Amino acid sequence: MRFAITLAAFLVLSGTVGVSGQMPDVAEPYKVGTFEFSDGPGVGLVYQDALVVELDAANAALQTDPAYPAIPMPEDVIELIGRYEYGLKYRLYEITNYLVDNGRLQGSGRADFVHDVDDVHILPPLQYPGKILNAAVNFYSHVSESASPEERAEAQRQRREERSVPYLFLKPTRGAIITTGDPIVIPYGRDRTDWEVELGAVIGTTARYVTAAEAQDHVFGYIVSIDVSDRGGRPPGGYGQGSDWFVGKGHQTFAPQGPWIAPKEFFGDPMQNFRQTLSVGGQMLQEAGPGDMIHSLWELIEYASSIIALYPGDVINNGTSGGTLGGSTDVRGEGGYLRPGEVIEATIDGIGTLRHTAVAGERPRGEMGVRLPPVSSYRDN
Repeated sequence: MRFAITLAAFLVLSGTVGVSGQMPDVAEPYKVGTFEFSDGPGVGLVYQDALVVELDAANAALQTDPAYPAIPMPEDVIELIGRYEYGLKYRLYEITNYLVDNGRLQGSGRADFVHDVDDVHILPPLQYPGKILNAAVNFYSHVSESASPEERAEAQRQRREERSVPYLFLKPTRGAIITTGDPIVIPYGRDRTDWEVELGAVIGTTARYVTAAEAQDHVFGYIVSIDVSDRGGRPPGGYGQGSDWFVGKGHQTFAPQGPWIAPKEFFGDPMQNFRQTLSVGGQMLQEAGPGDMIHSLWELIEYASSIIALYPGDVINNGTSGGTLGGSTDVRGEGGYLRPGEVIEATIDGIGTLRHTAVAGERPRGEMGVRLPPVSSYRDN
């Protein structure tokens, strides 16, 4: 209680909340992201998935009214997330209400810092998370996809009875992260690349040994993620003959995220209702919701935070459903992995859509030494 009173007093004295200490209602829900503006990359607010507002400029316009104290804006989205629950959310609500109430978003009064989304270059919203944690085989429909129907049913039954703890793995950040419109590069010589659409929870406040019941309190919002995967495996010989998660998950461009982040107050509880879908070349291959999940998003956060602290801007991806070629060839048949020129679209209702075209990776320069050899697969050898 002492901390809560001290924090409230600080926010009032700093001008980030009113004397009542109450959050105002917000006139329009928004999302947050990173965009290329005329003066370089910057933080933007997104309205109706159609309009992008330059945050710095909008805040400067608000502050021309002496009723609003000067408050510095964050340099990037990770700073925004870290400050969000410590007064910055109040200012973003004020900016939103100012834009709506004064007709600055639409029509003749539209401000010059408001852009149509098609007129700005969308960048990865998080540049860059400290870590990305992905859940492996966390949907019942993704269990034993390559097995016979009878074997799959038995494997799923066993998972329901023996859930144990989640399986999480680390995904690289800078280099792997791209966002909508950026190409997914199929590694040179590798022809078993596939897709996994996932809901990403962006951590808002530091979490260490939190319970599942507390986990949602530590989330800032949600993004669309694709866990692109190389199913070809590692060469025989040397150390380690099992799964190689770095080869399978760690290639350049293999972590699409975005196109922006939906703050949790505008998205709701994903464990009550979310829908994630993915299509390749216009063909729907994945569709799922929370009822198919083995461990809830909150259980994933509890488990992860029992191993390492989660910090603002870290991302936890919830896993994927059936419909990946790494486990099943029912839809696209043998050889149906991702091919150059194909377009992937991954959507989570209420957040947005990632669209990517697959391109072939260039042949590496020089002689092969200990590089990952360009072969289709080691799985059959």
